[in-house]
Amino acid sequence: MQVVAIVGRPNVGKSTLFNKLVGQRLSIVDDKPGVTRDRIYSRCEWLGKEFMLIDTGGIEPKTDDVILAQMREQAMLAVERADAIIFVTDITTGVTANDSDVASMKSVGSPHGGKGGKSR
Repeated sequence: MQVVAIVGRPNVGKSTLFNKLVGQRLSIVDDKPGVTRDRIYSRCEWLGKEFMLIDTGGIEPKTDDVILAQMREQAMLAVERADAIIFVTDITTGVTANDSDVASMKSVGSPHGGKGGKSR
């Protein structure tokens, strides 16, 4: 089964998108950043295609905070497992320096997503 990971910086709407796509509220949604810390998996169907969707915690590319660093590690594990990546940004703030840093991280910025850059 194909795997799709939703990634981005904290509080840009990743969990809201995840819940919408899977059709139920599996991920907690809150205005407070950092609520999603681990990867959350669910089967998803979109346009007749079934795949595994992964919600991730926000990626803070540069942090000394232990929890934020562990959240980044969890998100990067999802990216490495993914066949495709949905990169979410916040339209109200536009693309920020942190968004650019996340997009340029190894695997996230690959034109073919995770799994070593294999085209699917």
